[in-house]
Amino acid sequence: MVFETVPIHPFYIIGISVRTTNQNGQAQADIGELWGRFLSQNLISQIPNKESNVIYCVYTDYESDYQGPYTTILGCRVSSLEAIPPGFTGITIPAATYQVYTSQGKLPECVGQTWNYIWQNAQNRKYSADFDVYDSQSQTPESATVKTYLSVN
Repeated sequence: MVFETVPIHPFYIIGISVRTTNQNGQAQADIGELWGRFLSQNLISQIPNKESNVIYCVYTDYESDYQGPYTTILGCRVSSLEAIPPGFTGITIPAATYQVYTSQGKLPECVGQTWNYIWQNAQNRKYSADFDVYDSQSQTPESATVKTYLSVN
């Protein structure tokens, strides 16, 4: 799988979160529920200081590596963390070098395939904050394009 390497400046995300693990398919269930809640309750409309409606799925607070517990935050990029609504979480995505992978195909399978590839092949992972970006190219679930950003040393 081909990737590009890019520097990213710090930015902010506000969204909803869940603590999960990749063990026994737990993350699939937990993150699926997070998406369901985010979309069915139109939580995107409650995020203050939104820069756009692009959705970020952030993976952070890793206990160890991809096999240990971590936090997933589903939300939007914002200009400030000053007004986080009750029940929401705010995070600063740190400045870092990121490997950018592109998933194309049916959601969520194509993104899952990218993560399986990363788990087996990625080296020099930082395990600080990784994220998937769901923009206008990911609106058609049968033929989506999603970018995955992996923080590296």
